[in-house]
Amino acid sequence: MYNPSDVGKRGTLFGLPYSQQESDLIILPVNLDVTTSYGDGTAQAPQLVLYESSQLDLSLPFIKDSWKLKMVMNPKLISEEENETFREKANVVIDALENGKDPNESYLDEVNSFCERVHSNVEGVCDELLDQGKTVGVLGGDHSSPFGLLKSLAKREQFGILQIDAHMDLRNSYEGFTYSHASIMHNAMNLEGVSSLTQVGIRDFCEEEEEYIRNSNKEIHTFYDELSFTEKMNGETWADQTKKIIQTLPESVYVSFDIDGLDTALCPTTGTPVPGGLRYNEAVYLLNELAKSGRKIIGFDLSEVGSTTWDANVGSRILYRLAASMGVSQGLLSLK
Repeated sequence: MYNPSDVGKRGTLFGLPYSQQESDLIILPVNLDVTTSYGDGTAQAPQLVLYESSQLDLSLPFIKDSWKLKMVMNPKLISEEENETFREKANVVIDALENGKDPNESYLDEVNSFCERVHSNVEGVCDELLDQGKTVGVLGGDHSSPFGLLKSLAKREQFGILQIDAHMDLRNSYEGFTYSHASIMHNAMNLEGVSSLTQVGIRDFCEEEEEYIRNSNKEIHTFYDELSFTEKMNGETWADQTKKIIQTLPESVYVSFDIDGLDTALCPTTGTPVPGGLRYNEAVYLLNELAKSGRKIIGFDLSEVGSTTWDANVGSRILYRLAASMGVSQGLLSLK
């Protein structure tokens, strides 16, 4: 019989004993970091997080028996060799652009075709799992990793996205890559089923992205990290700010958590680190309050986890919190 206080078994998600058939939540590892434009290595995150996750103690202060949420991680979808092959081709394109030269158009087309194929494969797997009544969470990889899940969900219902991130990710494309990590929210907002976007922790963005927000025909609510800090200095609490954030969200919510939305001390080897960001307990508070708000979390992703033990330790805890909040919102777990 499973004992949640016992030693977690290595190689299983959070040391839990559940099979895919009996699980309510399937974590889909999408080990893709082909278009990463600064630091690479985030393709290693799914396996690192899986390894670290069995070290967690599973009790939570406000949620009863969170370990009873049945979840499992699927096998990875992309081989290391395949990811590395196209990462090298993307690097050739990026190096040319950064040195003021014309990119290799053949490599650019190959990378775009590969990414499109990956997202199509992810979408197909998600279609099958959602048809079985499962909830799906994607563990990337870079922030382009969850696009297939977003496409699958958008065919089924209307929902808003809560994005925790240092970056807006609203570029039409970046460095010529249609499915860049810097374009994930632009691509998501083009999906008919996505009704709105709420961004939290934003502190790195460009003029093109600001213009996109101004001209968008869908609701986009951006909570800038610097303005949030200023409001705190002027006496507004994080609880008050969290209420404002949640009020912008519709009944069904997808949570997209780029770990660089956190303070960089918590994710030092993430792909594109930016000073500032949410403290760990601020992020947890936001997820807890979202779960308690009566809204339903229909899916989520965690991306850009770095390649060190510390990054994977923090990433595994965020992943567990995302799962637990989803469980409460869907009535699979209850509050203490």
